[in-house]
Amino acid sequence: MRSLFPVTDLTATGAPDPAGADDHEWSLDALAEAYAYPGGPGPWLRANMVTTLDGAAQHDGRSQSISSPSDMRIFGTLRGLADVVIAGAETVRTEGYRPARAREAFAARRAAAGQGPAPAVAVVSGSLDLDFTAPLYTAPLVPTLVLTGADAPADRVFAARKTGALVVVAGEGTRVDPARAVRELAALGLTRQLTEGGPRLLGQFVAAGVLDELCLTVSPMLTAGEAQRIAGGPSVPVPERFALAGLLEEDGFLFTRYRRR
Repeated sequence: MRSLFPVTDLTATGAPDPAGADDHEWSLDALAEAYAYPGGPGPWLRANMVTTLDGAAQHDGRSQSISSPSDMRIFGTLRGLADVVIAGAETVRTEGYRPARAREAFAARRAAAGQGPAPAVAVVSGSLDLDFTAPLYTAPLVPTLVLTGADAPADRVFAARKTGALVVVAGEGTRVDPARAVRELAALGLTRQLTEGGPRLLGQFVAAGVLDELCLTVSPMLTAGEAQRIAGGPSVPVPERFALAGLLEEDGFLFTRYRRR
């Protein structure tokens, strides 16, 4: 993997020395250092998404075909650092989510940070139209969370709890409020937050003004068609500008990291 810019906070360190831009193989430990969450007591919400050159966040409904081995390596690193992985119900169904697994490469780092062996997965669903017989709910290493509204169907709440899932009320009616979801997870001690979308959920976080960081892979592919962008749903009144914090390149894929200014 070629480092075009060191994956550090450029707002703090300034521009890198171009002489340091030679090919450099990033180990998982080096990536963990580069993508470490910032300190502080409050929650930090990071998103990890991939897009093609023409703005498609998926192809044939899934993101795997526009990804790469290095993209998946960073994907695994981001998961290895997180307390919780947040995903919308449709993404969980489409991508076939399974429980997050413990990885030896991150075990010491997680233990030193007071984290469990693997991140929890939090599924956002107002209706709780979820398959509670799936391994994500029946066989997780740490209990799966379900974020829902106060008026979620009682029988579905019961079904979720029966599997051992933790139901977290994060909104009124059957709607999940994105800002409240961030706060409720933080109240459970899950402050290092990672969302993997989908686009509708990411759009809700953006519109609510609670996204702190975007890790975006730019895939050197063109798809055309009518695939979703990385974020959908309501728009913001005024576009919010983020600052470039890091950039890596390999085989034409750009691995960018932007933080709230």
